[in-house]
Amino acid sequence: MSVSVRAILDAKGRNVVTTSGNTTLAEAAKILNENRIGAIVVMGMAGKISGIFTERDVVNAVAKHGQDSLSQPIASLMTAKVHRCKEDTTTDELMELMTHRRFRHVPVEDKGKLTGIISIGDVVKWRIREIELETEQIKAYIAG
Repeated sequence: MSVSVRAILDAKGRNVVTTSGNTTLAEAAKILNENRIGAIVVMGMAGKISGIFTERDVVNAVAKHGQDSLSQPIASLMTAKVHRCKEDTTTDELMELMTHRRFRHVPVEDKGKLTGIISIGDVVKWRIREIELETEQIKAYIAG
């Protein structure tokens, strides 16, 4: 029973933490920590997604450049090739994308506009909810 990304966003909210590519790694790390999130969507000109900066990007930057990476703009450290999904993408399609591409965060776009972000945790929570509902329905059927 696969649902759409829209249903997850309707339940969890559509707030997305964004920043510009000029943000330094140190500033981005602070944003990630303060918001208790694993990814920031990097926005470019005209409100278009230009990249995504994740915890993995922090680790890669520090491993490659050491302490000097803290003052670098995230535009040079972020993942520039961002895979997106649409609100009508199903959870099954999204799980396949996340597993195949090894992503934990996928921005959601509708008509070229950022409308949310889905994490692997969001998908897992939703799937657990679906399984619990199915279990309750089976119990009711057996008891009924």
